[in-house]
Amino acid sequence: MPKATETQQFVLLPPRGLRVGSGSSSPEAQAFMRDAEAARDSGSVAFEGHEVKMKVVDSIGADGAKLVELPGPSALAVRSLLPSLRLVPLRWYTPATAPIMQVENKAARASAKAPTITLQVVSKNAGKPVVGAIVVALVDVKNSLGAQGVTDSKGRVKLALGASSVKLQGLYVYPEDAHWTLRKRNFTVSSSTKVTLLPLDLGYTDGLRHFYGNAPLSVGGGVTVGVLDTGIADHPDLVVSGGANTVTGEDPKDFGDNGVGGHGTHVAGIVAGRGAAPDGVRGVAPGVKLRSYRVFARNSRSASSFAIAKAIDQAVTDKCDLLNMSLGGGGHDEVLMAAIDDARASGSLCIIAAGNGGREPVSFPAVVGSAIAVSAMGRKGTFPTSAAESEDVAAPYGTDKKNFVAAFSNIGLEIDLTGPGVGIISTVPSGHTEISGTSMACPAVTGAAARVLAPSSLVKKKRNAVRTDGIIKALLATATPLGFGSNFEGHGLPLPK
Repeated sequence: MPKATETQQFVLLPPRGLRVGSGSSSPEAQAFMRDAEAARDSGSVAFEGHEVKMKVVDSIGADGAKLVELPGPSALAVRSLLPSLRLVPLRWYTPATAPIMQVENKAARASAKAPTITLQVVSKNAGKPVVGAIVVALVDVKNSLGAQGVTDSKGRVKLALGASSVKLQGLYVYPEDAHWTLRKRNFTVSSSTKVTLLPLDLGYTDGLRHFYGNAPLSVGGGVTVGVLDTGIADHPDLVVSGGANTVTGEDPKDFGDNGVGGHGTHVAGIVAGRGAAPDGVRGVAPGVKLRSYRVFARNSRSASSFAIAKAIDQAVTDKCDLLNMSLGGGGHDEVLMAAIDDARASGSLCIIAAGNGGREPVSFPAVVGSAIAVSAMGRKGTFPTSAAESEDVAAPYGTDKKNFVAAFSNIGLEIDLTGPGVGIISTVPSGHTEISGTSMACPAVTGAAARVLAPSSLVKKKRNAVRTDGIIKALLATATPLGFGSNFEGHGLPLPK
């Protein structure tokens, strides 16, 4: 527990929303927020005869929420002087990709004499080595007992399995390049074992293309979509019209990929990919104006509530109609509630991944009532039966028994819509790959929303809550129930014409 004198970071919030205003904040609160901004470099704020030690680290404008550092006594002073202001602890969020198999218990204790097995992972395409693939070898799947590693430049990985030949209950391979994942059951491995992966065919009908096809390049034109994520890399299939980096201390103009996995680039391709097979992929609404808002720091797998809120505010300022947020897990947070509510009031709709806890309740911030919460579904036959995605097939099944709700997807009363999120092929900085998660279902729904909005008169309506509600009503009206039940799919899968 921090000592009273230790400095901690908080978000300083108005009573409602992200910015102070005459309708929701006292004149004293408005004055304090402005004074704090003016004293940004001094480390203290003079207010009504009191000196409050507080450093403003970052800010959403002069009248907006601030990231502050202050010791415990100063926090108490702010609360006593200005009870209408809120000091909210920072929370952290991660990309909403499906979990992969992991070793929780090692099969053998490491020692100089412990036998290891060296597997080689190669492509079915001319036997080329597959580099950087995660290999998980489980001798006991239920108890996550086994070994794992990452393939080297020759596609090899050493696994400390305690013997020179081992029967595995499960072998799982997760490549980072253009190959399908692999799952093999009851498989004996030794150092002579080669494992072959299927290369991706960019003309393959995955779950996204099964339901949404390959739209003409003009579809979604006139709609602006902001992707709040790890940034969007330069890619032949994508046209990024601008954006911002809202990570504290980083270059605001550096809104490209943050160097970890290409999650934001994958999400962007699902919404707005403009490529075509055999060299590229097409998104659900390729004609949208695509903007990138990087909220994850360089080489980081987590994003702060403040960076996300600042990105929402900036995206609204930039007149984004739809904000895709394929992230979650940080717990109840007044900062993001304020930002999402402000977006709705300004005519922008946040569409958010429900999370991947395996039937857990919908994660934050998808639970916020003014957002659209998206679960993930899949369809048998849209990924190879040998792929690790086979682990994601689970009840409930739809009216069409090939359709299912992904085993990893969170569910609950807050679910508004479902989208294809199992084995989705899209763009990454290195080219293309397939990923699963509510992270992938979310941009499918965002693309569907752009299809709904583009031909609608709502595009030119005044940007306010009435406009946002109109977008939601129009989007939900296109939803087709698949037979899963409302806790799993909400209104169903949006299938606009």
